[in-house]
Amino acid sequence: MSDKFDYFIVFAEMRTGSNFLEANLNAFGHLACHGEAFNPHFIGYPNQADTLGVTLAMRESDPQRLIDAVKGDGGALGGFRFFHDHDPRVLQIALPDPRCAKIVLTRNPVDSYVSWKIAQATGQWKLTDVKRRKDSQAVFDRDEFEAHLTKLQEFQVTLQNALQVTGQTAFYVAYEDLQDLEVMNGLARYLGETEMLDSLDKKLKKQNPEPISDKVKNFEQMEEALARLDRFNLTRTPNFEPRRGPAVPGYVACAKAALLYMPLRGGPEAEVCQWMAALDGVGQDRLLSKFNQKGLRQWMRRSAGHRSFTVLRHPVARAHAVFCQYILSIGPGSYSDIRQTLRKAYKLPIPAGAAYGDYDRRAHQVAFKAFLAFLKGNLAGQTGVRIDPAWATQAATVQGMGQFALPDFILREDELGAYLPALAAQVGHGDAPAPMASPNDQPHQLRDIYDTEIEEACADIYQRDYLMFGFGAWRDQAA
Repeated sequence: MSDKFDYFIVFAEMRTGSNFLEANLNAFGHLACHGEAFNPHFIGYPNQADTLGVTLAMRESDPQRLIDAVKGDGGALGGFRFFHDHDPRVLQIALPDPRCAKIVLTRNPVDSYVSWKIAQATGQWKLTDVKRRKDSQAVFDRDEFEAHLTKLQEFQVTLQNALQVTGQTAFYVAYEDLQDLEVMNGLARYLGETEMLDSLDKKLKKQNPEPISDKVKNFEQMEEALARLDRFNLTRTPNFEPRRGPAVPGYVACAKAALLYMPLRGGPEAEVCQWMAALDGVGQDRLLSKFNQKGLRQWMRRSAGHRSFTVLRHPVARAHAVFCQYILSIGPGSYSDIRQTLRKAYKLPIPAGAAYGDYDRRAHQVAFKAFLAFLKGNLAGQTGVRIDPAWATQAATVQGMGQFALPDFILREDELGAYLPALAAQVGHGDAPAPMASPNDQPHQLRDIYDTEIEEACADIYQRDYLMFGFGAWRDQAA
C-alpha cells in the first residue's frame, strides 16, 4: 500500500486510451484498477455482477461502500476510472480527499470524438486482434461536437478548481504518453509502487491508426466547422476580478410580502427598499435584513411561493452614481480613505474638502473621466485599491449570488415601473404602488457631462456587463 494514498481515480473520458492505461496499471504488482466502478449503467465492466463484492444496487444506495471496498483491496492500492457522466456523488467524496490520488488522462477532443463515432458505428470498443478489426468512417456533426467539447471542458474546469481550492495536485497523462514506458513507471512511482515495468502491455491494439482525414467521411465540413470554433478563446472578455460570494447579509426581504431583494451595490437600492416598505404599508425599519445563510433559508421555508429579484443599472449611470456618492462626497457612507488615495496617488482632480466653489460642470466631467481611468486599472487588478462591490461588474456580482441562490428575476432600473408591480402581483399584491424614480446625482447630473468619450470608456471597462446584459449606449436609455 502507498504511504501517501488510500486509493486512486483515473479521470478520463471515452476513447481517451483509458482501457490501455488501466491494463498497464494492472501490470504492476501492487496496483489494481477496477474499471468504470461508478458507471451509471454497470459496475466495473459490462455484464459484471459486482466489484469486490459490492453489487450495483448496493453501490447505488451507498457509493462510499464501494470506495471503502476499493481502499481495502487486499494489500494493493486500488482505484477506478471515472468519466464526467459517472455518479457525481463520488466527486463530493473523492475530490476533497488528499488520500485519493488523482490521475487525469486527456486526449485531443477531435481525435476522441472521431474515435467515439467510429466505435459507435462498428460496435467495437476494444481491439486485441487486428484480424477482428472493423472499418468505418465517422460523420462529423458540428453541434454534437460542440456539445461534446463543452462537457469535457466543464468537467476539466471542475477538477482543476477542486484541486486548487484544496491545495492538491494531479498526475497528468496525455494520450500520447501512454506508449512511453518511462511515463508509466513515473506514474507508478507517484502512486507509491516500487517495482517498475520492463515493457508495456501489448494486448490492446490501436483501433484507428489512419490519419484523421481518412477517418472522417465529411472531412472538409469538419475543417470548416473547426475553423469557426474559437479554440484559444480569443473572443473572451478578459476578467481579472476576484470571485465574489453571495453577500447574503445585504439581502432585504419584505416585512409581509414574500419578496426578497438581492441588491447590486451602486444600483437603486434606496428606491427599491422604499417601494418594498410601501408595498406592505410599513416603515423601512420593518424590512428584514442582515441575514446569514441559515436565517435566509428559514425565511424561504416560511415564505411559500417567495420570489427573489435584483436590479441592474446601466454601467455609465452606475459608475457616475458611485463616483458622486462614495468618492466625490465627504458625507456619511463615503469612502474617505479611498478618496484621499485617489486624490494623492492618482491625482483625481476633486476638491480636498466640502468647498466646491470652482468645481463646475467642466471640472466634474474631467474628474469623472479621471475616475473612469482609475476604474479601468482597478478592475484589471492593476491598482492597490480594493475592487469594491459598488463598482465591481454586475456580472461578477450576479455570478456570486449563484453560490447561494440565483434571483428569480433580473430587472433593469429603467423598467421598474412596469416590472415591480407585476412582481408584486405574483405574491398576491395586485395593488402595488409605483416605485419612486432615483434622485439626481449631486453636485452635477450625468446628462450635463455625458459624451461619447464617457460612453466608450465605460463600455471598455464594463465589457462583461454590456455583453452579458445587452446594454446599449446610455444616451439611448436616457432619451
